[in-house]
Amino acid sequence: MTKQIDLIQHLKRNFGFDSFKGNQEEIIRNVLHGNDTFVLMPTGGGKSLCYQLPALMMEGTAIVISPLIALMKNQVDAMRNFGEDDGVAHFLNSSLTKAAIAQVKEDVTSGRTKLLYVAPESLTKEENILFLQSVKISFYAVDEAHCISEWGHDFRPEYRRIRPIINEIGEAPIIALTATATPKVQHDIQKTLGIQEAHVFKSSFNRPNLYYEIRPKVDASKEIIKMLKENPGKSCIIYCLSRKKVEELAELLVVNGIKALAYHAGMDAATRAANQDKFLYEEVDVIVATIAFGMGIDKPDVRIVIHYDMPKSLEGYYQETGRAGRDGGEGRCIAFYSYKDIQKLEKFMQGKPVAEQEIGKQLLIETVAYAETSLCRRKLLLHYFGEQYTEDSCDSCDNCLHPKEQFEGMEAITTLIKVILETKEKFKTDHVIDVLTGKESVSVKAYGYQELEIFGVGDDQDDKYWDAVIRHALIEGLIVKEIENYGLLKISDKGREYLKKPYSILITKNHDYSDMEDESRAGGGTAAVDLELFSLLKDLRKEISRKLNLPPFVIFQDPSLEAMSTYYPVTVEELQNMPGVGVGKAKRFGDEFLKLIKRHVEENDIDRPIDMVVKSVANKSKLKISIIQSIDRKVPLNDLAEGKGIEMNELLKELESIVYSGTRVNIDYYIDQVMDEEHRDDIFSYFKEEAESDDITTALMELGEDEFTEEEVRMVRIKFISEVGN
Repeated sequence: MTKQIDLIQHLKRNFGFDSFKGNQEEIIRNVLHGNDTFVLMPTGGGKSLCYQLPALMMEGTAIVISPLIALMKNQVDAMRNFGEDDGVAHFLNSSLTKAAIAQVKEDVTSGRTKLLYVAPESLTKEENILFLQSVKISFYAVDEAHCISEWGHDFRPEYRRIRPIINEIGEAPIIALTATATPKVQHDIQKTLGIQEAHVFKSSFNRPNLYYEIRPKVDASKEIIKMLKENPGKSCIIYCLSRKKVEELAELLVVNGIKALAYHAGMDAATRAANQDKFLYEEVDVIVATIAFGMGIDKPDVRIVIHYDMPKSLEGYYQETGRAGRDGGEGRCIAFYSYKDIQKLEKFMQGKPVAEQEIGKQLLIETVAYAETSLCRRKLLLHYFGEQYTEDSCDSCDNCLHPKEQFEGMEAITTLIKVILETKEKFKTDHVIDVLTGKESVSVKAYGYQELEIFGVGDDQDDKYWDAVIRHALIEGLIVKEIENYGLLKISDKGREYLKKPYSILITKNHDYSDMEDESRAGGGTAAVDLELFSLLKDLRKEISRKLNLPPFVIFQDPSLEAMSTYYPVTVEELQNMPGVGVGKAKRFGDEFLKLIKRHVEENDIDRPIDMVVKSVANKSKLKISIIQSIDRKVPLNDLAEGKGIEMNELLKELESIVYSGTRVNIDYYIDQVMDEEHRDDIFSYFKEEAESDDITTALMELGEDEFTEEEVRMVRIKFISEVGN
């Protein structure tokens, strides 16, 4: 009992807490007894304390191996805030000056420093190894230990070298800590660190206060702006996979009056640190970031975590969503899913070693399964981390709040098990589905399984149906996935029993997002077009076109009028945010259209959905500006396309976007080079006098496909819109 009080006293004196969280106390006692320790604890569970308190109590210095400089700085600052002596914690990495390194070494040698944070790269430097050999080391703490495993979401090859370096410096107990590890990753960590006999402390991965939702990726930017405007002042992290998208989205949010900043590894360290601090100190509400942001960020009141792009693995997703609601309060986790994003990620893997590609592919398959499932998301997530969730409904995920219809799955599961057994348990999910649905894929033919009696036994259902059956069978423990062998499906003992004595299992069909993708029409999604206003706007366009002797499409195209009939813009600024309406167009033609819309809104007492008139960032991307500048210098278009590394088709698309938004460009110098005068004038007069629309296919049919090429027609159309419309 004395020891118990003693530990609480240390906790109170050093950190000001009166009690431990979860199994912190057990872990700390284990470290104090000099045992190797493995800690699996979700984000926000209090992992850091598990090595910080014993480090303060034990003789010597604890070496904390940590992957990020920003993370080390945060941890060191936090430790110094708890005590009076700044020397109690230091970090040793490439960001320090020679004088600072000398100070660190002096503090460590004198015994002042109880925690020394190092990156694995710094640990391997010869001078650091020599220095640490002379230091009394209390224990080694390997933070973010999942970085050791190729199956982990942040694999760092340097982490593989930690054990040999420890052997060189001098052995001491090891505590490995991570917030995300599947059973496979856990095994990898223990094996690589040589701590197979470590005491394992595994906390539940369930975060009851988090709400999980997947949305189809349709007008995601607008959805995000709407969500943030409905939750003013709440802290939010938005994750994107590319730096370009991070910057674009952050800029879009700012233009729409949301306090947001960008964060990615391509920014200089000072800007990154400043942006992170502004988020931590609530000078901004939203940080838009790549996964470079957030590891170890101690902000307890993040209320919303949004994934603009689905992450590469469920570990990554779990870790990133885990940054919401760390104080136990509200935490909403919304991800936008499109299978096209997954295909992009698969493309990025090409060219990598085959083993790495296979691992990456299996991790992506799990992500897709999570996104498309209609099962309780919490149940599936916990199952992935080797934990059972026994409740029928969690009441805090989209699938539980809006359950889909179920069907009796007994026959389907029995068929599935028979097929896996018949194919000798040698296939992964996609190949098993090929056998079930009767697809003669390369691997099916290689084994000759197209000759089996069971080949095509489930061809009355599609891939998504069988995917849902497999997912349920996995959750029920009837089949298991052998991750070591890249996801081969095996039948468990429970599954063999099921085959003898089947029982009722209800299955929910997967979501199908494929038909919802790319629905974002020019008008911006699902809001209804006001047909009466649309008709009035078309009449006005016709009237103006007669007055100015211009074809109607030169003034505004139909998608622009549709958007106006959906969002009712009444100011020039709002009008500029309609698709296809640039500053030039809005100023030249906008006045009469705005008057008409305003009158229609007042007469019909319309509530404008103005909160969703998303302001666009001025469409002057670097590429567009560069194209306009090159045309001003009369650079031939074919040379310009080659210089920008794009096809001629893409260059013409950019030019069309430029002129349709109201900017004038003069490409006569190039047209005169590649086309005779008569050809050019024929196309020009077609658009001016005959064309009812600017459609290229119609133009080619009217002009004669044998005489004109699509490229010629598009170039003259650019000239026409630019001269006549702008």
